Amino acid sequence: MSSLPSTSNESLCGLDSSFTVILGTQWGDEGKGKLVDILAQRANLCARFNGGANAGHTLVVDNQKFAFHLLPCGIVNKQCDNLVGNGVVLHVPTLLKELEQLKDYDAEALKRLYLSNRASLLFDAHQMIDGIQEAEKNTTAIGTTKRGIGPCYANKTTRNGLRVGDLMDLPTFDRKLRELLEWCQLRYNIELDIESEIKRYHGYAELLKSQVVDSVTMMHKAIQKSQREDYNILVEAANATMLDIDFGTYPYVTSSNTTIGGVCTGLGVPPQSIKCIIGVVKAYTTRVGGGPFPTELFDEYGTQLREQGHEYGTTTGRPRRCGWLDIPVLKYSNFLNGFTSFNVTKLDVLSGVKKLLVCTAYEIDGKKLEDGYYPSTIEELERAKPVYTEMEAWDDDISNVKSFEELPVAAQKYIEALEEWTGVPVSWIGVGPGRHDMIRRHTE
Repeated sequence: MSSLPSTSNESLCGLDSSFTVILGTQWGDEGKGKLVDILAQRANLCARFNGGANAGHTLVVDNQKFAFHLLPCGIVNKQCDNLVGNGVVLHVPTLLKELEQLKDYDAEALKRLYLSNRASLLFDAHQMIDGIQEAEKNTTAIGTTKRGIGPCYANKTTRNGLRVGDLMDLPTFDRKLRELLEWCQLRYNIELDIESEIKRYHGYAELLKSQVVDSVTMMHKAIQKSQREDYNILVEAANATMLDIDFGTYPYVTSSNTTIGGVCTGLGVPPQSIKCIIGVVKAYTTRVGGGPFPTELFDEYGTQLREQGHEYGTTTGRPRRCGWLDIPVLKYSNFLNGFTSFNVTKLDVLSGVKKLLVCTAYEIDGKKLEDGYYPSTIEELERAKPVYTEMEAWDDDISNVKSFEELPVAAQKYIEALEEWTGVPVSWIGVGPGRHDMIRRHTE
């Protein structure tokens, strides 16, 4: 793998970061995968804690392009172990398809991948049900990826779902899967080849049995090791804060906890073990699917951001809705997660945008909302009016800039204003699409 710029005696994010978590701060698609990819080069263990194949990361390694939806990004580091945690909903066929991508790059990748015995199994039936439910909503559709995430989490909550550990006891697995699929047929009037599905999963069980682990014990041992020696744990989120099932713009959210609390419940780790929390912030704001979006642009600036930023979904290919940077979202996100620092991505996309606005507050009925408060209902949020501050724009191509001081003064001021408004330092700045198009700041 290509080496990073020299940063001797430095931990993962320049702080006491033997255990680093990377979270999205907005509505997803912030570009988390790039920083995860960089930090995973030094990680000994990389873990996913939530979601399923409804989030996508695209990585380019040694001129090879990989698109991952389930695999942790650390899988491209041949010295890194990778864990799919208990909070993930796992569609085994998708997982194996992603591993197939890697066979020429690393034929031994499966041996470095571990699956929590408590992770939920997502079946093709869940994907069928997802499509049915979305169609039933018609004009109130949330805009799901139809990957079966919600129905699988629903079965987890109603306690009739299956988990990876069930594959270790095939007679019990057969009974549970037959009961679940019969329930799906009855409830949704769909036809399923139950016996064929059972047989298929017997094959998966044989293939994966050596990779199924008690993830609680695995994480505990890893944390102990990180406290004794040079051993780094990296955790990556799927989706982002504003899509959190509890704290996002409900009901236009995903079906899992995407915030820092989800790390603890999705991996079985105590909160005090986490040393560094990096929030990934796109330099503007995007959203896919339905739901309120206070700073959304419907003019030429929105089109310019979409085209310059290539804002089309990794998972769905859908064009993303684009808008100005939203400071109330970032303040709220920081309240929930307690970020150590920010990684600002796609700053280069703002080059050449002639008018540059930042939303610094919301008003409802002419009254400015309190810092950190975010409306809990769609109805209240739809009444919120963004209060904008105009920033100085810049035209320079910054894609080859290697230090903060080399950035145009206007771009420096944009970053410094973001820090001042949120109270969170910016440690990483993305200035281009390449793997190393990243500026590092505040190195300890």
